[in-house]
Amino acid sequence: MSTVERLIVIVLFEGVDLLDVTGPPEVFSLARRETEEAAGYEVVLAAETTAPVTTGAGVRILPDLTFDELGARSIDTLLVPGAVETDGQGRVHALTDPAVVRRVERLAGSARRITSVCVGAHILAAAGLLDGRRATTHWSTAQQLADDHPLVEVDADPIFIREGDVWTGAGISACLDLSLALVADDLGEAVALRVARQLVMYLKRPSGQSQFSVPLEQVSTTRRIEDLRHYIMRNIGRPLTVADLAGYGHIGDRQLTRIFKSELGTTPHAYIESVRVERARNELESTDATLERIASACGFGTTDTLVRAFRRRLDTTPTEYRRRFRTAPE
Repeated sequence: MSTVERLIVIVLFEGVDLLDVTGPPEVFSLARRETEEAAGYEVVLAAETTAPVTTGAGVRILPDLTFDELGARSIDTLLVPGAVETDGQGRVHALTDPAVVRRVERLAGSARRITSVCVGAHILAAAGLLDGRRATTHWSTAQQLADDHPLVEVDADPIFIREGDVWTGAGISACLDLSLALVADDLGEAVALRVARQLVMYLKRPSGQSQFSVPLEQVSTTRRIEDLRHYIMRNIGRPLTVADLAGYGHIGDRQLTRIFKSELGTTPHAYIESVRVERARNELESTDATLERIASACGFGTTDTLVRAFRRRLDTTPTEYRRRFRTAPE
């Protein structure tokens, strides 16, 4: 039996988001399996009492121990999930229970690193743990975080941010990306990628990646724009112009541009490029195709155009992206 070296404490409280709590332990469990327990992770769920905690999804979870029972144990990773409420107008607000904030502030003193998942960043901020730091959270509460805590540099775009020994993660499924990044930090990229494959995640995403997957980011409300989006994805490998799309949609060029702006908040050209970048990313991650072939298949035409698009949208090059996030066998 391996010696436990990394105690991971997940903070529980009433109304906590379920996936924030259950997602990370799965990653750490798979890391143990992929390294034959060499990872040495022990994950515990801690709360004020050992009574069942009702999550925001209505599912009840049993804590492993109380905060007091942790005693003076050295915590490797303190993981703080979040909780939200929705007002009468459907707006989402992060919740911060003062008692939970006080507990987190005390526990942080004995933790090697501190992490928040989704809107758990609001709890870290309330505990003063994000002052003077750059941090992220779920995009829907980022403005609230910035308004409530002006000493925090809020960046709503990345899926997670590391600032020294403090890590903050973005919304919901990004808890898996954050947990994979913690595994990579502890055990290396190779182990984290093996865990990502077991989770059937299409890649282990970099910290700077946007919370949004480009083709799914914008939600439209009309059948016409949805038909155009599908048309773009089906024909992404060939030249696409505003005139092409307008002809397909049986509308004028100017009307097409207005529709994209109002429905998707972008221009037809920018949207097409975003879809091409997304398709190229998938090719770089999962195939050994040359850059020339990928540029052609994704409609960029030349590798120079592909490289410029990657620099503009991902702040990296296709070659560097493949080197870091390739999942296909060599």
